[in-house]
Amino acid sequence: MKDKIYIMDTTLRDGEQTSGVSFSDSEKLNIAKILLEEVKVDFLEIASARVSDGEMLGAKKIMEWANGTVFHDRIEILGFVDGMTSLEWIAKAGGKVINLLGKGSLRHVTQQLKKSPEQHLADIKKSIATAQSMNIAVNLYLEDWSNGMRNSPEYVNFMLEGLKNEPIKRMMLPDTLGILNPTETYQFCTTMIRNFPTLLFDFHAHNDYDLSVANVDAAIRAGIRTIHTTINGLGERAGNAPLSSVVALLNDHLKMSNSINEHKLNMVSHLVETFSGIRISSNKPIIGENVFTQCSGIHADGDNKDNLYYNDLLPERFGRTRKYALGKTSGKANIAKNLEEMGIRLDPENLKRVTDKVIELADKKESVTSEDLPYILSDILKSESIFERITLRNYAISHALGLRPMATVCIEMNGELYEEAGSGDGQYDAFMNALHKIYHKLHKQLPVLVNYTVTIPPGGRTDALVETLITWAIDGREFKTRGLDPDQTAAAIKATIKMLNII
Repeated sequence: MKDKIYIMDTTLRDGEQTSGVSFSDSEKLNIAKILLEEVKVDFLEIASARVSDGEMLGAKKIMEWANGTVFHDRIEILGFVDGMTSLEWIAKAGGKVINLLGKGSLRHVTQQLKKSPEQHLADIKKSIATAQSMNIAVNLYLEDWSNGMRNSPEYVNFMLEGLKNEPIKRMMLPDTLGILNPTETYQFCTTMIRNFPTLLFDFHAHNDYDLSVANVDAAIRAGIRTIHTTINGLGERAGNAPLSSVVALLNDHLKMSNSINEHKLNMVSHLVETFSGIRISSNKPIIGENVFTQCSGIHADGDNKDNLYYNDLLPERFGRTRKYALGKTSGKANIAKNLEEMGIRLDPENLKRVTDKVIELADKKESVTSEDLPYILSDILKSESIFERITLRNYAISHALGLRPMATVCIEMNGELYEEAGSGDGQYDAFMNALHKIYHKLHKQLPVLVNYTVTIPPGGRTDALVETLITWAIDGREFKTRGLDPDQTAAAIKATIKMLNII
């Protein structure tokens, strides 16, 4: 294991300990398949023993799938030093590996377990022997190890001396409360490796001081060869080390071999975002919406001349593309790049006029996207070649207790009126179903709704303006449209009519 860094992803165990997150069994199975087959993590922690019936169902589904693959012994379940209870739970789920949760600090042993170190060591050895008799492999967590190294290093040494000859595959060193800094991480990990050279160690970081990735860097430099991560940094409190950031660290700074397919990171991050309901911050490295978007005009100008504002984090590595935002700091280069993607070239005078208009709108705090450019062009150039071919003439939406919402929609397209009615699970869904009927009759394709975001001003009253931002996908490309209205459904409908004219 000296020449490669191994990744154990714990999104489905520690990541699910994020407040408000609970994956269904089918979601767990899909995430597990993608992480192992496509992202290619080395180990996967999928559950905690004894938690719930749903946890058992999810673990069973994953193990039933894995038992017909090469992954069956790379899937791990957290278990406790509780005699047969956790081991029987894991065996019932079909698990082959237990990540046994021992105590890594004297305070945890004496205050939580109310036992002596000798008693706890004996209990762990008994659990290991039982696991061996059940053909379940053992890794061992030393919970609160970081506090143990700070405050009771003699206890940590006692435990490892007592366990170093036991059949433990990997010894896991968690910074359970996220207290470490990189200097301590390096010192503590170096001590472990120097004192116990025959053992294989994992490092498990938490992000309470926003140092999880920096601590991973220090642990690897000290000689640790297996790192624990979660997708999007999910986890208790401030979360764990994000897989995407750790992979970028490995590939670009440490130049360490690993098995991860970084091209799949953006895809799995947004899948987990959808399943977890925890939004990815727009400026989160690698996977955030804005991290490959240049806003400053001088940056776009430099990229035009010699990619002057590129770094090693090329978006194509992660299945993404570079974008140039429109806003008050946009220059002509930004506008020109967005227009080029539409196949439009303007002379310098008109390009300046469009740029000035974008800056004017942004100064008023109005959002401007590349999809708005045709409307800005129409206004600036007074062009009749760019206009709304589709208008919403009328619509009626009803919602009654105990009945499905209904919508009747009438649109005008090239001078012709088209009307249909539909029902749905909500008012907007009913509107879209009616619209789908119109387009089906016209043998026209509508894009797929990929994402739907509603923004209400903080402290907004019941009459506050609502902004609805919808992401659409059609013919292999994505685009966004916005609608603004005091009524959320009306805002979504406005965004939808913009979409119809764009396609």
